[in-house]
Amino acid sequence: MQLRQLVNDIKDIRTIPRLDIDLDRSSTANNVPFFYQAVEAFYCSATKRHPRFPFIRFLQYGVAINTLPENHAAYLQTLEPSARRNIRKSQRMGYQFARIQYNDHLTEIGEIHRSAPVRQGPMSASLLQQNPLPINDPASQTTSHDYPYFGVFKDGQLTAYAGCLVAGEMLLLATVFGHSDHQKNGVVPLLITGIADYIYTNHPGVKFYIYDTYYGASPSLRRFKKKFGFNPTVVQWHF
Repeated sequence: MQLRQLVNDIKDIRTIPRLDIDLDRSSTANNVPFFYQAVEAFYCSATKRHPRFPFIRFLQYGVAINTLPENHAAYLQTLEPSARRNIRKSQRMGYQFARIQYNDHLTEIGEIHRSAPVRQGPMSASLLQQNPLPINDPASQTTSHDYPYFGVFKDGQLTAYAGCLVAGEMLLLATVFGHSDHQKNGVVPLLITGIADYIYTNHPGVKFYIYDTYYGASPSLRRFKKKFGFNPTVVQWHF
């Protein structure tokens, strides 16, 4: 089955869209050094040789991307109807989206990690056994680069969170976790679409909303990504 899927994926690569994405290194000159370092680290990771297919780059073929339309209303139309139903369900149940300060929610984030020992694969022992440590990310001085965190709350309790890298034309979903007790209520869909709305308001230079890779994902995660408009794409990164 895996071999058949690999063959089909190779065939798909011939027809999927191709994009050039600018990480806008020049704008980091107007920011604190942290953001140059974060963007450089991402670029090096994205363009290193793939561990299984050394003739290609790590994030080159099959990057899961939603190319953002002109506004959030148009963005919502890129989602499948079932995704929009998930969002409405979460909102009806009283869940709310917000940008968060990561260090204010370390205990809750640890509880989210421990709520499901297996997700797309086994959770690491460190995530299951320890609360996360505080971070020291500085505040960004521009809209071109940032490393924001976002959450979904119910009655003041954090139920899902994400960490994102904003770099020039992209926003990358670097970390996404939902509490297993709340997953069925659409908290991750609300999180994903809330971030998109935030992009339009706060990062007008972002054109591409990225959720890791498509071809490296399990069948269920591929289906989830497609549902939210993240489609396989070939990317040429510019730093």
